[in-house]
Amino acid sequence: MNKIYTKTGDEGMTSLRGGVRVAKDDLRIEVNGQIDHLNACIGVARSFMEPDSVFERLLTDVERCLMTVMSHIATPPGAVNPRQINAGALTMLMEQAIDHLTDLHGTPAGFTVPGGQGATPFLHLARTQARTVERRLWTLHRTYPVDPAVMRMVNRLSDYLYTLTL
Repeated sequence: MNKIYTKTGDEGMTSLRGGVRVAKDDLRIEVNGQIDHLNACIGVARSFMEPDSVFERLLTDVERCLMTVMSHIATPPGAVNPRQINAGALTMLMEQAIDHLTDLHGTPAGFTVPGGQGATPFLHLARTQARTVERRLWTLHRTYPVDPAVMRMVNRLSDYLYTLTL
């Protein structure tokens, strides 16, 4: 059985896809850490939602997409990543869900104080982490271009998470 630990990161280095070694504070590693954090926040929120509901299923699809985004970020420039990112389709689905939820609940006037019961506080936490991911992706984009569909999807994700709290 392979061991979980490798000891190869003990000196502050880690690997991108294909084995390229980079510092653990490389911007690509930082962005992937923020996306991983977002995925964990979404996972906690989903655990409080009705299983297999349309809203929970969409968040599961978002989590899978974010994992693919992480794979692309960890792929060195010039290398090919065979995994396709379905960010455009997810963006459209989130927009439809946002429109549906705001038709049902209205659009709040002003800011909402985070809190509530069940999934709601965790959705707020995921929303704020989605904003952090978006900012870090824009920073990354200056050096390593990020697919514009991914940028739109992450922007819309924070809106979707907010709308789920209404």
